[in-house]
Amino acid sequence: MKGIELAHPYFLLLLTVIPLLALWFFYQRKRWIAPLAMSRMSGFGSRQSRAPELLLTLRLIALSCLILALARPQSVDVSSRTKITRGIDIVMAIDVSASMLAKDLKPNRLEALKSVAADFIARRPNDRIGLVEYAGESYTKTPITSDKSIVISTLKDIKYSSLLEGGTAIGMGLATAVNRLKDSKADSKVIILLTDGVNNAGFIDPTTASELAIEYGIKTYTIGLGTNGMAMSPYAIGRDGKFQYRRMQVEIDEALLKSIAEKTGGQYFRATDNEKLEAIYKEINQLEKTEIEEFKYYNYEELFRPLVLLALGLFAMEMLFRLTVFKSAL
Repeated sequence: MKGIELAHPYFLLLLTVIPLLALWFFYQRKRWIAPLAMSRMSGFGSRQSRAPELLLTLRLIALSCLILALARPQSVDVSSRTKITRGIDIVMAIDVSASMLAKDLKPNRLEALKSVAADFIARRPNDRIGLVEYAGESYTKTPITSDKSIVISTLKDIKYSSLLEGGTAIGMGLATAVNRLKDSKADSKVIILLTDGVNNAGFIDPTTASELAIEYGIKTYTIGLGTNGMAMSPYAIGRDGKFQYRRMQVEIDEALLKSIAEKTGGQYFRATDNEKLEAIYKEINQLEKTEIEEFKYYNYEELFRPLVLLALGLFAMEMLFRLTVFKSAL
């Protein structure tokens, strides 16, 4: 039965004795039946002749109840409480320079990233996440928050803007992310920095920014985004206001990204297509696990007492019948 457990189930082996006792009675019953003095009163004689069977049935049921009581049936109520550590605070620093519109990933680098990052955020229900945008300058798009709907909504709204200064300021993007995490009380602080270029703008050197990350105990995972070789990239804006594309060499400062990751205790990844980008975020998701402890509480209610009382009642009924109704038949 659901919710019922036996503390000593091995006592149930004694139930095998019950059918053996019944068989023994079957072969010995003739010796237990007393001769009937009033053989002509068939109704009365029939009732008296069934007396041993009835009394034995009562005794066997009583013994079965006692055996079940020895097995100690218990109803179990299980309640649980989950304890989550202070978790992980994560800032995702996203390059939004014009080169992120390159079409080597589908439909382009930025849109591919947004899709994968949104899935990553949804898989982190117990962590706080923030967003930083950077191109030639950087700023906080969303402070670290536990409200994933806000983060995902803001992420979907990220797009290239000509209002941002041109270039790729990796040092600025990293420094802004560090600034968002430096006062965090989380057990673990992580930056995921993604770029598809080289550091060619901003007034903070990436080495200085990585030293700040080390000082505040912030681990940094870096991702170089873009195919190896040539990619269809924007190079100018036409008269219609749309970007014009041509095949251009992909330039990623992998040495810098590897150095940042190594110094801060993170890892460097290279995403050359949509599938690899998705695999990278899944790997980071596995590397950074929030510790969750589950405590279970068991409340046991003993159920053997009614069985004992039933057994005693049946024994008492047997003795009463033996000494009264069926006295003359035994």
